[in-house]
Amino acid sequence: MMEDQVYGYIHSFQSLGAVDGPGVRYVIFMQGCPLRCAYCHNPDTWAMAGDAPACQKWTPEDVVQRVLRYKEYLKNGGVTVSGGEALMQPEFVEKLFSLLKENGMHTALDTSGVGDLKAAARVLKYTDLVLADLKFSDTGDYKTYCGASMDQVLEFLRLTESMEVPVWIRHVVVPGLNDSEGQIRKIGEIAKSFKNLTRLEILPFRKICVTKYEEMGIEFPLKDYDACSQEEIDRIEKMLGLAPGGYVR
Repeated sequence: MMEDQVYGYIHSFQSLGAVDGPGVRYVIFMQGCPLRCAYCHNPDTWAMAGDAPACQKWTPEDVVQRVLRYKEYLKNGGVTVSGGEALMQPEFVEKLFSLLKENGMHTALDTSGVGDLKAAARVLKYTDLVLADLKFSDTGDYKTYCGASMDQVLEFLRLTESMEVPVWIRHVVVPGLNDSEGQIRKIGEIAKSFKNLTRLEILPFRKICVTKYEEMGIEFPLKDYDACSQEEIDRIEKMLGLAPGGYVR
């Protein structure tokens, strides 16, 4: 008996991305996210597939064929699955990554770490790199500004460590919200506690998504907060003892 066909619901594709993992990458943005992060730049990916008629239904096999057209450009990079939240569709991502590995492609999972851990472990079997968000340094802020459990995120990071999957931890700095010295140092301590950490990316809060919120009729929660300067990012990297770009020394 043939196994049931797996499908994934995809918001969009980016054929040549430069900020979603090492090298030039093909980026796949999955539809659907259970979180509502205050600084999210992709509110159009929140709705689950049934509530997002504009998303596209794909098989892993068809996505691989689409990716392979760009293989020559991706030879020093690879494929990143992002979102939304990629772990909301683990069966699809697992199958997609397994096929990409068969074709010699580097795979990266961009995730908040929220999802079923058993399903996540199956995805991680075919994952070369995890890009994991560490959004805040305490459980209260995680709940207030993301609607998420920090404990779940830390459990996921421990899973990547136990499976020896390299991880880049990413943290967005919002001036006046999560940029105090205590908060920043706590982020550094948490990130560096994982033996599989290879990079801690300190990213600046930007407000380029405001127009998207307006078009969707949603108020941007952080509209009254200032954007973060590159000078502030440089200062934080120095405070945490990071090499430029966030690489762990």
